Amino acid sequence: MKKILVVLTNTIKYLGTQQATGLWLGEATEFVDEVTKVGFSVDYVSPKGGFVPLDPRSFKYTDKSTMDIYSSPDFQQRALTNSLKPEEINPKDYLAIYYTGGHGVMWDFPTNQKLQQITNDIYQQGGFVTSVCHGIAGLLNVKDDSGNYLIAGKKITGFTTAEEILAGKRKVVPFLNEDVAKLHGANFQKKRAYKEFAIQDGQLITGQNPFSARAVAKKLIMAQK
Repeated sequence: MKKILVVLTNTIKYLGTQQATGLWLGEATEFVDEVTKVGFSVDYVSPKGGFVPLDPRSFKYTDKSTMDIYSSPDFQQRALTNSLKPEEINPKDYLAIYYTGGHGVMWDFPTNQKLQQITNDIYQQGGFVTSVCHGIAGLLNVKDDSGNYLIAGKKITGFTTAEEILAGKRKVVPFLNEDVAKLHGANFQKKRAYKEFAIQDGQLITGQNPFSARAVAKKLIMAQK
């Protein structure tokens, strides 16, 4: 079993505005580039399935590997056009789940109970639960079989309050990932804003910001050896 489930957002715009958002492209492509190079395969799922929008700002930070994956028919079809629905997922097929970011996830990741159940199932079977940047929103409300928050007592990271302020979205987002993570018992770690940082605590591997996707992937790869 060498398959990883990549979670993407369906949210097109910041709620209450006409500002476009969606998947931060590099947070998917950079992770996928790293894991597929060493023989893992990926499936793509989103809360609703189907179409996945892209955050237009993310195109400012592309490189050749990102554009190669973005240009591929496989990514265009399986990730951006026909992502799987949670109901189509069998958690037993996956060694890890990876939550990508982009501000859109703040609205459709935290309350999706089907994705939460998939996440806990993968964790309970010994798999890894991973995220980058705003993707941490998908982990915040996941509970284990005992009803405790999965992140409670764990060292994790994600997009920080300082980074949210620097991004100019502090007053637009429905909550702050750093605050909720701490509220749910996590030991939230952070480094300098917008610098690569990823941390592993057991089966949890998390990255702080858009520049941390490859670091998350590399830690996951090392954990499989």
